[in-house]
Order: sequence, then structure tokens, then C-alpha cells
Amino acid sequence: MYEHLVVFKFNSKITPAKQQEFVDRLLSLRERIPGIVDLSAGINVTEESDKIQGYTLGLRVTFDHLESLRAYGPHPAHQEFVASLDGWVDDVIVADYPIKTEG
Repeated sequence: MYEHLVVFKFNSKITPAKQQEFVDRLLSLRERIPGIVDLSAGINVTEESDKIQGYTLGLRVTFDHLESLRAYGPHPAHQEFVASLDGWVDDVIVADYPIKTEG
């Protein structure tokens, strides 16, 4: 399995309601894109505010195989979400890695 982590830094135009709309859109991807084993998204509530550097929304997606992760990016539902970010995002950080388990 593979993990896909994303954190979003929004510009000053973002409102709490708009951030929640993005969370809801992300959560809907679980049912729309094949190969997703688990997905969570939410607004950052860390108490370490000196460390968030403006990143306020997080996404974690677990995929069943590398091929599913690779198919996710160009999938129409993902591309629709990416397009919806236009004009709202200053920066995004992405990390993808294979899940290693003990033993």
C-alpha cells in the first residue's frame, strides 16, 4: 500500500466556510476514485501554531497499490478538485511513500 499526504496553504481570501467546502470535496473522492483504501481530510487544529507556516488543511489518502496512486493524479474527479483550488492556494506540499509495517 501507499500513502499520499498533502498539506495546503491558502491565501488571505480563504474563509472557514470555503476551507470546509474543500474538506468536503476531498472526502467525496474516496467514493469516486478506485484504489483508495482510506482517506481523511481536515482543518489543522494543532496547538503548535508556530510550526504550521500557514498550512491549514491536511489530506491523507491510502492506496492499495502504486498503480492506484499513479492513476489518482490524472483521474477526472481529482482534476476537478485541483481546478477548484484555482485562486485560493498559495502553496501545497505533497509526500508519497510506501507503507512499511513491522515484521
